[in-house]
Amino acid sequence: MMGNPARLTKLRFAMIVAALPAVLVLALRAGTRLVPGNPGKAPAEVTGSQANSAERPADVSSIDAIIAAVYDVISGPPGDRDWNRFRSLFVPEGRLIPVVKGEGGASALRILKVEDYVARSSASMKQNGWFESEIARKQEEFGHIAQVFSTYEGRRARGEAPTVRGINSFQLFYDGRRWWIVEIFWDGEGPGQAIPGKYLPGAR
Repeated sequence: MMGNPARLTKLRFAMIVAALPAVLVLALRAGTRLVPGNPGKAPAEVTGSQANSAERPADVSSIDAIIAAVYDVISGPPGDRDWNRFRSLFVPEGRLIPVVKGEGGASALRILKVEDYVARSSASMKQNGWFESEIARKQEEFGHIAQVFSTYEGRRARGEAPTVRGINSFQLFYDGRRWWIVEIFWDGEGPGQAIPGKYLPGAR
């Protein structure tokens, strides 16, 4: 039986309106937002189309290249750094996290966005030289992710003895086109905290 067409149309409209709240709830529970023309795309999703205009293809073509680019940008005599190049290495929500001394001498984390790191470092690097280099590495990869323990040493001028050593822990992502830095998490040597031999040059 077909029934009354006008009545059926009104009934269908009422059913669609009643279902809309449930659709919105499901979208929120899925952690997505509804974007006109791009439904269901997660806000933090990274794709090749988000490439920074300062991106250098050679910098992001391999794990070796992207880590070398980080050390290259932050190293140099007193003066400005190429911070746009630095920004181009990270996902939009990238983080830099040093372990620091908190209240009472307890260890704590300082969680920085890329812009936070740039703001904190720019003035110091304009006034002081800084040269940081990798001296050893432990690397693991699976699928589109990689984790690298990059042992570093730093000095104020080329040719000087290093004044600090530590480990930069890189978390990286490959999107099928290029590598991205998701996070750099680091800690330095200090009294009672020497870098284990397995993370030093010559270790197997």
